[in-house]
Amino acid sequence: MNSTKTALLLGFLTGLLLLGGYLFGGQQGALFALFLAAAMNFVSYFWSDKIVLSSYGARAVSEAEAPKLYAIVRRLAERASIPMPRLYVIDSPALNAFATGRNPQHAAVAATTGILQNLDEPEIEGVLGHELSHVLNRDILISSVAATLAGALTYLSRFALFAGGGSRDNDGRRGSNPLGLLFVVLAPFAAMLIQLAVSRSREYEADASGARLVGDPRPLASALEKLEVGAQRIPLASADPTTAHLFIVNPLRGGGLASLFSTHPPIAERIRRLLAMPV
Repeated sequence: MNSTKTALLLGFLTGLLLLGGYLFGGQQGALFALFLAAAMNFVSYFWSDKIVLSSYGARAVSEAEAPKLYAIVRRLAERASIPMPRLYVIDSPALNAFATGRNPQHAAVAATTGILQNLDEPEIEGVLGHELSHVLNRDILISSVAATLAGALTYLSRFALFAGGGSRDNDGRRGSNPLGLLFVVLAPFAAMLIQLAVSRSREYEADASGARLVGDPRPLASALEKLEVGAQRIPLASADPTTAHLFIVNPLRGGGLASLFSTHPPIAERIRRLLAMPV
């Protein structure tokens, strides 16, 4: 069901992008929008992992440097029947982790030093089980496509706003385009909502499949409690809104109204669903 919803949402986002291109440039505009999405997706497909790891200063670690981390991930990877991912550490007291890579053969998992120092081994296993589930479910690719399409849509709306939100007639004269102006206003908001819907549904699924991979939902539930408190006390200094959805918990501070627009579902609801699972 989540896969179907994701496909529908991504299809709707692509449709919005093509509609925007058509409103502002006719058939040529629609073709440009399609080309823009394809080019950005090509880049995100092959290099998104290197880009995001570099942006957070993640450093590759050997088994000699992080034996416990390697032992946990190797055990989980064997259970999931996927290749051992590359392992990275982010030197930060923040409590967080993320996975990236276009498929299980090109996957990487990064954890902060804060997680490794402040969670016990079952809790670390719960967090890493969640991240390996993202790899197993190919969520990172889907999230990258959603982010790329949303970025292209936002770029198109900003370009249209700069151009005046109008359109040209057959003689090349600029005229008012009410639908175009409405698109300029609503497109970025629609793109954000679609991104949130994709990310939130994937987080719930990764929680459940990660708990099954570990064999017990309680360690992940316990870890999420600590991660929520930690994220509020020590947000990740280098966190960026465009990649916040990759992390197991939102690395940016935000509560109240801001939480409605978070890329992550409420921690309390995630914990409730985990504890409702059979042990």
